[in-house]
Amino acid sequence: MLQRLSLLCSLALLAPVVRAEKLTPARVFGDPSLAGKSARGVALSPDGQRVTYLRTKEDDAQVLDLWAADVAGGEPYRLIDARTLSSGSKELSEAEKARRERRRVTTRGVIEYFWDDEGRFILVPVDGDLFLFDVAAAKTRRLTETPGDEVDAKVSPKGRYVSYVRDQNLYVMEPATARETAVTKDGRDTLSFGVAEFIAQEEMHRFTGYWWSPDDARIIYARVDERGVDIVPRADIGAKGAIVVQQRYPRAGRPNAAVDLFVHDLATGKSAALDLGANKDIYVGRVHWAKDGKTIYVQRQSRDQRTLDLLAFDAKGGAGRVILTERSNAWVELTDDFRALAGGNFLWSSERSGNRHLYLYRGDGTLVHAVTRGDWLVDKVAGVDEKRGVVIFGASKDTPLERRLYEVAYAQPREPRALTPAGGWWTTTVAKSGGAFAGTYSDLRTPSQTALYNAEGKRVRWIEENRLDEKHPFWPYRDGLGAEEFGTLRASDGQTLHYVIKKPAGFDSAKKYPAIVSVYGGPHAQRVTRAWSGASDRVLTDAGYVVFTLDNRGSSNRSVAFQTALHRRLGTVEVEDQRAGAAFLKSLPYVDPARLGVMGWSYGGFMVLMLLTEENTPFAAGASGAPPTDWALYDTHYTEQFMDKPADNKDGYARSDVVTRLGRLKPGALLLLHGMADDNVIFENSTRLMAALQTKAIPFETMLYPGARHAAGGTRATGPHVLQTQLDFFARKLK
Repeated sequence: MLQRLSLLCSLALLAPVVRAEKLTPARVFGDPSLAGKSARGVALSPDGQRVTYLRTKEDDAQVLDLWAADVAGGEPYRLIDARTLSSGSKELSEAEKARRERRRVTTRGVIEYFWDDEGRFILVPVDGDLFLFDVAAAKTRRLTETPGDEVDAKVSPKGRYVSYVRDQNLYVMEPATARETAVTKDGRDTLSFGVAEFIAQEEMHRFTGYWWSPDDARIIYARVDERGVDIVPRADIGAKGAIVVQQRYPRAGRPNAAVDLFVHDLATGKSAALDLGANKDIYVGRVHWAKDGKTIYVQRQSRDQRTLDLLAFDAKGGAGRVILTERSNAWVELTDDFRALAGGNFLWSSERSGNRHLYLYRGDGTLVHAVTRGDWLVDKVAGVDEKRGVVIFGASKDTPLERRLYEVAYAQPREPRALTPAGGWWTTTVAKSGGAFAGTYSDLRTPSQTALYNAEGKRVRWIEENRLDEKHPFWPYRDGLGAEEFGTLRASDGQTLHYVIKKPAGFDSAKKYPAIVSVYGGPHAQRVTRAWSGASDRVLTDAGYVVFTLDNRGSSNRSVAFQTALHRRLGTVEVEDQRAGAAFLKSLPYVDPARLGVMGWSYGGFMVLMLLTEENTPFAAGASGAPPTDWALYDTHYTEQFMDKPADNKDGYARSDVVTRLGRLKPGALLLLHGMADDNVIFENSTRLMAALQTKAIPFETMLYPGARHAAGGTRATGPHVLQTQLDFFARKLK
C-alpha cells in the first residue's frame, strides 16, 4: 500500500489574465509553434567563433532552417534556407523513412548538419541528398543527386571525406572533387553495410553502423544480415489503398539480425574482420576509437543483457580481448559515456554501485578510481575538457525533478561543481575544448531558452532567448503557469514516487472536477520534472480536467533498485503504483472520485488497458493509443531486457497479456487508437484486442489512422485529430 508523504505548496500564480479563447488541439499543432523560437541541434563551430542551430520557419513549424549566431554578438542570422535546397515534396526512401521514424523525427528541411573539424564547411543532408556549405564563401553546393537517398551522412574527423549509406552500401566521397568510392558493394536484399539494424535504432539508440578513425585512415562498418529474422507480414493501410510489407521484425525470443564488424583501410582498400567471439547471438552496442587511432573498443552485450563486455582490438582488426565486464542479475544498460582520453585512458559509466557513476580506467581496462559517487546518479556525459582535466556532465543531483550541469576533475576527483543554477531543467552541448557550452534551460514558467556560456557557467550571449512576452505565441495562454503542484507518495517497497497535479483554468476549490491520469509508466522515461511541459496537458486543463501524472517504479533517472523493480513482471508494480496514485487523487476534495479517466500512448497505452482491467478499477474510462497487448509480439532487445525470453518467463508473459483480463473491462469504457502503418507496435496488437472484445461482446470505441506510424499522436497530420478524439471521448464519459 502506498501512503501519501507530502503535498508541496503550489508555486505562486502569475497575475490573472483574461483569455478570449481556450487552447485547442488545432492550435497546439499549428503555426507559429507554441514553444516559440527554440533552438535545436545546437553546435559550436570548431574555431569557437559562432554557434549554429536549427530553427523552425515562422510559417511552418515542420520545416527547419540552419541558423547561426556569432559569439562576439549581433543578431542571429540564417545560414541555409531549406526551401532553396528542396521543395519538400520528394518521396523519401523506405530506409530514410524508417530511420526518421526510429529517431522520432517528424520535421523536414535541415534536420541535421555536421561541421568538419577545421571549421571550413558544414555538411547538410536534406531530403535524401547532400549539400556542402562553404563557410568562407557563404555558399552551398550540391554533392549528390541520385535516385536513392544518401542516409546517415557524416564528415570524417579531418574533413577529407564525406561518407554515407545508399542502397544498403557504404560510400565515401572527397568533397573537393566529388569523387565517390564504394567501400562495400554486396548490399542487397537482406544484406546491408554501414547501417544500424532495426533493433539497434529502435531500442539501443544506436543510429549508425559505421565509425571513422580519428586520423581519417580507417573506417569501421557493420555487416548486417537479416536472413534469419522472421518475416512479419504487416498491412500498411493508407488513405489510397493498402500494401503488405514483408517486414523483418525480431520478436521476443526469436532470432535477431547477425551483425559483424569490419575495419576498412582507405589507403589499401582492404577490409579486415573484428572477431567478436564464438557466440554470435549478441548485441553490438557501441563502437569507439582510442584518441591515437590505434585501438578500437566495442561494447558487446549478451543476448540476456545481464553482461556487458568492453572489447579492445588492434586498429588492423583480428581478435579482441575483454578488458572490462559489467554484470547484473536484472540487466546492464549500454553506456554513451565512454570517452577516450589522450594518453590512452578512458572514462566509463557504470551502475555497479546502485547508481550510475563515472570511473577512470587505463587503456588496458585497469580501474584507476571512481570519478563520482554518492546517492545520486550521473545522467549523461556532455563533454570533456582535457586541457583542464575535467569531465562535464548532467545530473539530477539534488532532486530527480531538476537537471543541472556539473564538472569534476577526473584525475583527482572532488565534489562536483555546479555550472548552472537550480530550479529547472538543463540540456547542454559542450565545446570540444575550452569548456564553453551551449545550454538550454526551461522551467514551469519559462519555455526553452538557449545561450552560450563560458567554462565558469557565465552567460556570454543569447542564442534564442525565447522570452515569454507579448510577442511569444504562448503569451495568450500564460495564465496559470507555475501553478503545478508537486508531491510524493511512498511505494509498497518504501521507495519515493513523484507526482504533479495540474488544475483547470479558473480553478475553484469548492467545486468537484473530473480528473485524467496521463500515464506512460514504462522504463527509460520520466514524466514528472520542473521543465516546460508544452501544450497538450493545457488543452485538458482548459477543458475542465484535473491532470495527474505519476512516475511509477521502473521510470528513469532513478536508482537501479527503482528502475529494476519491474524486472520479469511488466504490468504489476507499475500498475500498483498508478492505482495508488489514483486512490490519492480520489481523496482530494476538489476531485470527483466517480469521474476518473486515464490516457496514454505506446507503453502508456498498455498501462491504460491494464488499469481499466484491474479488479475494482477506479477508472470510468480510458484512451489507449498504440498499445502492446502481448509482449511476445514486441521486439527482442526491449522486451527481453525487462521480461527475458517468453520460454524463460511464461508466467510473466501470461500475466501481462491484456486479452486474458478483458472480463473485467466495463462496457464502453475504452477508446482504442492506432496508426494503421505502425512498424513498431505492430497493428496486430490492436486487432487481436478488437477481436477478443468483439467475441466477448464488450462495447468499445475505436479510431484508426490510415498511413500513420507509431507517432500518430505527435505529428501535425494526425496529432490534432488524436487529441480532439480523446477530448470528445472523455467529454462523453466523464462529464
